[in-house]
Amino acid sequence: MKKLQYERPVIQRLNVGVMNKFGTKTEYAPVTHIDGVSVKGLIGKHGSPLFVISEKTIRQTFKDANRAFKTRYPKVQFAWSYKTNYMNAVCNVFHQEGSWGEVVSGFEYQKALKNGVPGSKIIFNGPDKTETDLRLAINNDSLLHIDHLDELYLIKELAMDMKKKPRVAIRVNMDTGVYPMWDRFGFNYENGQAWDAINKIMLNDCMELVGLHSHIGTFMLAPSAYGVAAAKLSDLALGIRKKYKKNIQYIDMGGGFASKNTLKGSYLQGVDASPNFDQFAEAISTAILNAGFLENELPLLILETGRALIDEAGYLLGTVISNKRLSDGRRATIMDFGVNIMFTSFWYDHKISPAQSFSQYTEDAVLYGPLCMNIDVIRENVTLPPLKRDDHVVVHCVGAYNMTQWMQFISLRPAIVLIDMNEEPHVIRKRETLGSIEGDEVLPNYLKDFKI
Repeated sequence: MKKLQYERPVIQRLNVGVMNKFGTKTEYAPVTHIDGVSVKGLIGKHGSPLFVISEKTIRQTFKDANRAFKTRYPKVQFAWSYKTNYMNAVCNVFHQEGSWGEVVSGFEYQKALKNGVPGSKIIFNGPDKTETDLRLAINNDSLLHIDHLDELYLIKELAMDMKKKPRVAIRVNMDTGVYPMWDRFGFNYENGQAWDAINKIMLNDCMELVGLHSHIGTFMLAPSAYGVAAAKLSDLALGIRKKYKKNIQYIDMGGGFASKNTLKGSYLQGVDASPNFDQFAEAISTAILNAGFLENELPLLILETGRALIDEAGYLLGTVISNKRLSDGRRATIMDFGVNIMFTSFWYDHKISPAQSFSQYTEDAVLYGPLCMNIDVIRENVTLPPLKRDDHVVVHCVGAYNMTQWMQFISLRPAIVLIDMNEEPHVIRKRETLGSIEGDEVLPNYLKDFKI
């Protein structure tokens, strides 16, 4: 008979606070497989920690979002946000589903081109587009979303020099009732900056104004704010039609839809607090359809949704290094992954599940990463069964930003595995090695020799 795990008795003061509707019992069950593939088998073959992405979840989530918008509005186009997760395999899943590419840097732009996205179906956002970037984008007939006047003037100069007429849009910021207001990017609607930019483009024959763009925030929990933004962009579009007899081809609502992750300090779990795609689609489509466009002049609705499309498809598998008791009696569990590869643990309480069966006993614990930094905290408080050394866990909803914002700090970054539609795992990024890290270093000859 297998020897039972011993847990020494401990007297612990309970600080449960006010109980919410979920009570205090853990909701977690063991997660031993992802899309039919064994968690322990994946770790055994590819090491720990390990990122795993479910292609099945990506495609299903995209279909849900696409259906929500296309059943409410006749002209819809998604554009995959490269900054959210720019692994080529992930990007190409979205492109296979029909998404264009949306990028915010020359680096991302070149990735999209290399992935085979036609230049005419790449949206170039962001405040930092170099002259080289802009020349490449203009030559490829990409959509340039202008962020500030300096960029507008530079595009004008390049257009004259290159004897081309680039297709452009302006980014518009506005008051949607959500604060703090995102007014750092683009031109303000309320104070007339947006019309100033529009007039400078329209009264100049160097550029073709084809769209209006807005990105009102991140992890937005209020669909009504998108309705306000869509109404204001529609007002600008109708104003352009009235003043210049020109129809705007598209309205781009950006991204920012909340995923099912749970924000720190949230009373409700993310699955209950976050609006679904239908709620966002209803608010946006209703605002545009009721704005006053003629039937044959309805603009294309573009969506740059990132987080809500990929977060739930991503998992992080990890292993317990050790346990200890803190000075206040709390249990502390140290994992082999930290904030260097799970950056979103700073603002989410990620769901964490054991990857093996466990008893009914649970205990509140702090989960730390392996870094020599006091801020390396994965969860300040989580209710889990006692985890012993070499036990495995599965962290949920890590598909967005962790694989683009991760840091090569103290430890090497892990491999990434994609599980395809047939439940077959594929390595889409190899585990880092010392050689891959030092490959770009150059050591001066005079520093090669030393004696200690």
